[in-house]
Amino acid sequence: MTTTSAGPVIAPSRARSAAVSATVRRRQGFQHGGWFVAPFLALFALFVIWPLLRGVYLSFTDANISGEGASFVGLDNYREALHDQAMWDALGHSAYFTLLVVPCITLLAFLLAMLAHHIERAKWLWRLCFFAPFLLPSTVAANMWQWLFTQGIGLFNHTLGIETPWLTDKSYAMFAIVITTLWWTVGFSFLLYLAALQGIPGHLYEAAKLDGANAWHRMVHITLPMLRNITGLVIALQILASLQLFDQAVVMMDFSPGPELSTRSFVQYTLEQGFTSYRVGYASAMSIIFFVIIAAVALGRMVLLRNREEGTR
Repeated sequence: MTTTSAGPVIAPSRARSAAVSATVRRRQGFQHGGWFVAPFLALFALFVIWPLLRGVYLSFTDANISGEGASFVGLDNYREALHDQAMWDALGHSAYFTLLVVPCITLLAFLLAMLAHHIERAKWLWRLCFFAPFLLPSTVAANMWQWLFTQGIGLFNHTLGIETPWLTDKSYAMFAIVITTLWWTVGFSFLLYLAALQGIPGHLYEAAKLDGANAWHRMVHITLPMLRNITGLVIALQILASLQLFDQAVVMMDFSPGPELSTRSFVQYTLEQGFTSYRVGYASAMSIIFFVIIAAVALGRMVLLRNREEGTR
């Protein structure tokens, strides 16, 4: 090793030897670590990659539910889907549901998290009450609220005297599903917000108090900026989940598309084509289209987040 005014310089031969040793260590680490991730990769390939590839193949055929006698039809299924007004109506219902749920659930989760974070007595009870509905299966939550909304015997109609035909009128059916979804799923976003609130350093609030900032200023200038990333995560997760509306809508409407098809979602229409009309190839094409839409939404969110981060630097 030689030295210069700038410091020690490693000889080229020793540098090459160190690089080779580092490469060998990385390869050995990958070989040993590969055995630990192999079970996951095998299950992922079996239950995710293979069904996806199989669905892509079926989308180019006229396969039926029996899986026999399928013939290649090229892009015919995709052309039919793009001209299928019922499919676009179902996609519109899913998008409308998403537009209703995402802002409401984001705001409600934030308010509940703020309440649970600042309340002094029985914190565990409040947190349990806010999060517990999320632990219920979708069919249980849907059946509970179906009874609450049932006209004549439900709590809202019979006990409170509200005569709104929630489940039988297309003007109210989607709102009934939205209310059910808010009650059932807000606990997950609430938990994310609560964890983020607990991670905000307390000295920021103490310094703001010393500077004379009131509670509103502390929330606007400290809490909300510190929760910016978790808010983006909550919105993204809720968009992806809401677009896949199925369980609660189907159960609450007694396994029908709802009054005048007003609550039939994209996922429900796809399943109807595959398991009611027995058009597996067409249903597969619709699934691929939906996959592309979901992927585009996720990619768009990533691009917006990256641009925002670059803009704040």
